[in-house]
Amino acid sequence: MIELKTATEIDALGETGRIVARTLRAVRAHARPGIALRELDELARTTITDAGARPCRTAAGAICTSVNDTIAHGIPDRTRLADGDLISIDCAASLHGWVGAAAITFSVGRSQPEDAALVRAAEQSLADGIAAARPGARLGDVSRAIGVLGRSAGYGIPAGLGGAGVGRDRREAPPVPNDGHPGKGVPLRPGLVLSIEPVLLAGGDDGTRSDGPVVRTADGSRAAHTGHTIAITADGPRILTAH
Repeated sequence: MIELKTATEIDALGETGRIVARTLRAVRAHARPGIALRELDELARTTITDAGARPCRTAAGAICTSVNDTIAHGIPDRTRLADGDLISIDCAASLHGWVGAAAITFSVGRSQPEDAALVRAAEQSLADGIAAARPGARLGDVSRAIGVLGRSAGYGIPAGLGGAGVGRDRREAPPVPNDGHPGKGVPLRPGLVLSIEPVLLAGGDDGTRSDGPVVRTADGSRAAHTGHTIAITADGPRILTAH
C-alpha cells in the first residue's frame, strides 16, 4: 500500500535527510588512497549516532561501500582504497522512526576521464528524474527521465536496482525503476516520498552477478550509483537529502 505523508511527517523525514547528507559529506571528505573501507564506515556510524539517529544497515556496516565493479551492497571491510578507485557510498539512517537515504559516487585521488563521464551521467540522470517527479505526472515519467540519458550514452542499467517509497521503512511501495515508459505507472500526488536512485554501468551491459550479498557488474566494468530521497509537494519535488 502506498502511504502519503503529511507536511509534518515530510519535515521529520527532512530532518533525517540532513543527517544522511552530513554523513555523506564527511565520508567523501575523509576518503583517500590507503584508507580502509571500515574506517569510512566507522566515521559514518559516528556521524549518524552523534546526531541522535541510527544507521539502517545490517551488521555488515552502517553504509554500503561499493568499489569499481561493485554496484550495490558493498561491505565496508579491511580493503584499502587505491588511487583512481571509483567508490559509491549508500547511506540510510533513521531518526524518530523516519528514514532518509541517499547515495553518491566519486573517484578517490586521480579521476579517470571515463569515470568522470560516468559519474556526471549518473548525477544528471538523478537530476532529470527528480525534475520529472511533479504532481500530475506518473511514476513511468520519472523512470523514463532517469533512463533516457544513460541509455543514450551507451551505459547499462541493471533491472531490479533502483529507488522506492521511503517513510518508516527504507523500502516501501512503490518501487522506482531506473527505466520505464512515460505516462504509465502510479500517479504522483503530493505527500508521496520516494528515493530516486540511478545506477549506470560503464560497459553498456545490463547484466549483474552476485557475490554473496554483493552485486557486481557481469562484465567487470565500473558502476555509478547516485540517489536522493524526495517528497512530491504541490509546488514540485522537494529534496530531503540535499548534500
